[in-house]
Amino acid sequence: MATHAKNHDYHLVDPSPWPFVGSLSAFVMALGAIAWMQNVTPWLFFIGLAGVLYTMFTWWADVIKEANGNDHTEIVQISHRYGMILFIISEIMFFVAWFWAYFDGFFRVDDLEQFARVAATGGVWPPQGIEVFNPWHLPLFNTLILLTSGTTVTWAHHALLEGNRDGLKWGLILTILLGALFTVVQVIEYAGAGFSFSGNIYGSTFYMATGFHGFHVLVGTIFLIVCLVRMLQGQFTPKQHLGFEFAAWYWHFVDVVWLFLFASIYVWGSWNVTVFH
Repeated sequence: MATHAKNHDYHLVDPSPWPFVGSLSAFVMALGAIAWMQNVTPWLFFIGLAGVLYTMFTWWADVIKEANGNDHTEIVQISHRYGMILFIISEIMFFVAWFWAYFDGFFRVDDLEQFARVAATGGVWPPQGIEVFNPWHLPLFNTLILLTSGTTVTWAHHALLEGNRDGLKWGLILTILLGALFTVVQVIEYAGAGFSFSGNIYGSTFYMATGFHGFHVLVGTIFLIVCLVRMLQGQFTPKQHLGFEFAAWYWHFVDVVWLFLFASIYVWGSWNVTVFH
């Protein structure tokens, strides 16, 4: 069969099994989650999860091979950037849902139309018996950690643009360590919480918003670890480093979301109420 010379800047991907394998694994994981919640067996869930994780690893490995094979031209990189921007926008809307749920309880806590809520909360926010976190203790410390990590990842980015491999390496290492420290502090915070996830609307909205943010920090930390490994293998150049650029974008998104969480849920939500020390 005759081959045709490529006469365009776009990248046409080779046939891949990963979309099918990934969707099948996600379906198995969903069925497993339902079975687990019905106290049947957790193993089906973990089999599906293993399939999803394997698909993620191999699919992204293929994308890295494409990048190293010079398939990511300037036109392709623009498309990837649009894709990452849309992904971050979708993540923003994900958090908007949790903020909406929290502020609906905050502003409508004594709404007569919400009679069941008023009966459950006592008509006050946070509900009666809830001791909220002291925002100027661990939450403030975690805020400083994330703000500092935003500085270190920016330092790493500028070092990469300038061809400074040592600056890139240490900027990434510091950001990874700060991300891990944030996770540890959040675990400590949760362990000493004065309220639980279940039983009240405040606990459920608080843990869904801050917990999912903590999960995003964990994902971002893994993202940066992969970037560090790739950097040590010499896969990033000042002109071609989409993987690191997207990791930096994602990390800044995580920082901004935390600032909104800290200001609205921790600080504003603790005014004139009993705080948990």
